Amino acid sequence: MSGSAPSWLDPARPVPDVRTELPGPAGRAIIDADAAVTSGSLPRAYPLVPRRAYGSVVEDADGNLFLDCNAGIAVTSTGHCHPAVVAAVTAQATELLHYSASDFYLPIYSRMCSALAATAPIDGPVRAFLTNSGAEAVEGAMKLARYATGRPYVISFFGAFHGRTYGAMTLTASKAKYHKGFGPLVPGVLHAPYAFNRVDPDTGARSHDEEETFDYLENTLFRYQVPPSEVAAIFVEPVQGEGGYIVPHAAWLARLRSLCDKYGILLVADEVQSGMGRTGRMWAIEYSGVRPDILISAKGIASGLPLGAFMARAPLMEKWGAGAHGSTYGGSPVPCAAGLATLSVIESEGLLANATEQGEFLMSGLREIWAEHPKTVTDVRGVGLMIGVEFRSAELAERVQLRAFERGLLVLECGESTIRVSPPLVFTREQATTALRIFAEVVNSAGT
Repeated sequence: MSGSAPSWLDPARPVPDVRTELPGPAGRAIIDADAAVTSGSLPRAYPLVPRRAYGSVVEDADGNLFLDCNAGIAVTSTGHCHPAVVAAVTAQATELLHYSASDFYLPIYSRMCSALAATAPIDGPVRAFLTNSGAEAVEGAMKLARYATGRPYVISFFGAFHGRTYGAMTLTASKAKYHKGFGPLVPGVLHAPYAFNRVDPDTGARSHDEEETFDYLENTLFRYQVPPSEVAAIFVEPVQGEGGYIVPHAAWLARLRSLCDKYGILLVADEVQSGMGRTGRMWAIEYSGVRPDILISAKGIASGLPLGAFMARAPLMEKWGAGAHGSTYGGSPVPCAAGLATLSVIESEGLLANATEQGEFLMSGLREIWAEHPKTVTDVRGVGLMIGVEFRSAELAERVQLRAFERGLLVLECGESTIRVSPPLVFTREQATTALRIFAEVVNSAGT
């Protein structure tokens, strides 16, 4: 990571370095204040109270240092407070904080759209719409797909996570609890099996029947529920995120593309978590060679500022007119400045190559841990710095997550029994070595 470390981060101090109980006294006071006023719906993983951060290091309210292997849920792509991102945000904040791009012409809005479109693995000219979040981008993509095709139905997959607003939540099928108490959901959304969704109850091993997804679509869903001529789009995560960091074969995605082409269905790639270089390519779908019709981004797009986007083949987005979709804050100047700086840093600092290099090192080390603890770990999978470690039970995964936190290593659960390892793209070999050492120690003690 280019630039000098901030003065608060003592280079002589090891990372991680936990010096108080967790949470410490300052952290406990903040947690108590939080409990009195915030929504009970917030699903806190463990009592981390971050005060400031830099690169892959987080300091909490009590001065403890943590090694960040979740990047704020795969968001801080260029690391915390990258100097180039901070400089871009600061410069923009002194000139213009806000003017709505829905009603006026913001130069930085079209610059951000152009820079994103240049990266998109989409055939032909590309247009973009900027949002505040991934869920908003999913909602916009759903609207566009229905409007552009004139078809009412959309399909997503079991295990999918697309967000928590109503349309996005309806597409989501990673946990029933995300739907509990909120029905009826948005009509016209159907689900199908995702690749590698089978789990052996005895060994925990994952397997994939190559015909399952397509047999279900052709012989169940299209036969009994809805004709394919009324399906607007299939939403797919090229690597399933919250559902467990599940990586399908390239052939599975290619076959999905072929099915969409057969029936005139749009293929929508949700790259909110897998995009912006996390897998070692700018977009995870690039590994398959598949070209989506619509692509969704957020999380790492602006290194921590609220920004999302959906991009589409220009003819699709040219079908709807003024007022069909808008956003007061989407693509606001400061997040756009952060987004442009993020794209620049990813290229200038070689972060795609670094994600590949450090990801391969982490995968190798984690697979060694798997080999040493086959009764605890049942799978290690991933690509780049998007790695999932699956455990034999949800209880084991939760125990490992908490014990890692107590040792100063920040990881985060996903799926039913998986821990994701998704550090910032600036993660170094030294930090990766430290993370593997701590993780091995934690897994070794997890059964006790």
